[in-house]
Amino acid sequence: MKLTFRWFGENQDPISLREIRQIPGMTGVVTSLLDIPAGEAWPEERISAMVAQVKSAGLEVEVIESVNIHEDIKLGAAGRDEKIENYIVTMERLARHGIKCICYNMMPVLDWARSHLYYDLPDGSNTMRYEAAFIANLSPEELAARYAEESDAYEMPGWEPERMKKINTYLAAYKDMREETFYANMKYFLDAIIPHAERLDIKMAVHPDDPPQPIFGLPKLIISRDNIRKYLDLNPSPHNGLTLCTGSLGAKKGADIPAMIREFGNEKRIHFAHVRNLRFENETDFYESAHYSPCGSLDMYEIIRAFCDTGFTGYIRPDHGRMIWDEARQARSGHRGHVSESAHSLEAENNFPANKKVRPGYGLYDRAIGANYLLGLWEACVKGDSPPCPSRNSRR
Repeated sequence: MKLTFRWFGENQDPISLREIRQIPGMTGVVTSLLDIPAGEAWPEERISAMVAQVKSAGLEVEVIESVNIHEDIKLGAAGRDEKIENYIVTMERLARHGIKCICYNMMPVLDWARSHLYYDLPDGSNTMRYEAAFIANLSPEELAARYAEESDAYEMPGWEPERMKKINTYLAAYKDMREETFYANMKYFLDAIIPHAERLDIKMAVHPDDPPQPIFGLPKLIISRDNIRKYLDLNPSPHNGLTLCTGSLGAKKGADIPAMIREFGNEKRIHFAHVRNLRFENETDFYESAHYSPCGSLDMYEIIRAFCDTGFTGYIRPDHGRMIWDEARQARSGHRGHVSESAHSLEAENNFPANKKVRPGYGLYDRAIGANYLLGLWEACVKGDSPPCPSRNSRR
């Protein structure tokens, strides 16, 4: 297992590589070039500079998240072949600079959704929350405007202004699409790129839909064990694999995450993992909790045990974290959840700065704590009684 950390790149992330390197057990970062539009080939000089910067900080960069899939590919529209060719060019350039895994998604139009980016919890921390009824009463444009107001001037991937200009066109294009047509379009893409992934030895790792329930009438397909199986069966190559995201799959109540890890992990189809916890409020609504099992609804020990038991040698990163220790104090009215009186008085007493620029869900402190909680669970499994679990010295 390699422990990694999401980093959005210089000028896109308030957290420095120097800070990330100080997290015990951290081997590298998972990064991207956010400004390259989907469908365009990534310039090699940009890739080279990005990799050199990370390596100069004493970290590895072997995973890219994400090389986004253009909507023409998902829709099977005219122009998809050109976009696929550009995707293959990007893969070749990434491989030349040591990239071994690409995390991507097939979600129609919107990569993710939350109703609240800063939902205050009774302990004074805040987190991202999903409330289905809240989102149902908004248009995509209204939700995008809400994100723009709350995100401290950082553009939210999947909700960029350029994408939102075309949102109604895309919604109309997907309106009457049958599930089988969508899967056929996915297969067309996979059959085109997977031979190159095999040649370049790049593991392709699809990310599940987040959240695993329909929004704005858009189809949601990669949301369960059965759907993952169907996707992986579209192309049986082991290079066609999965980013196992506990938060996305776990947001479907009743999902057996350890069982999925054992099934797909034993087949060596899990190449990358996002591990986070969440707490259900009802059948559909949840907020993202601390990683520690009792804080949420998922059993992190059983999840890490399943990875360990299957001999997982891929990449794991702590996923979204809360904002803690006043890393971000959000004082905007109308977007707050529960706030304790003590939290308000503490803010006033210590004169905490308002509007510190952070990326919602991607603060430093809680993810660093989560990383070492996961690493501690991994060490406990390694030193326990599970023979299949690889030793700490067997990292690739």
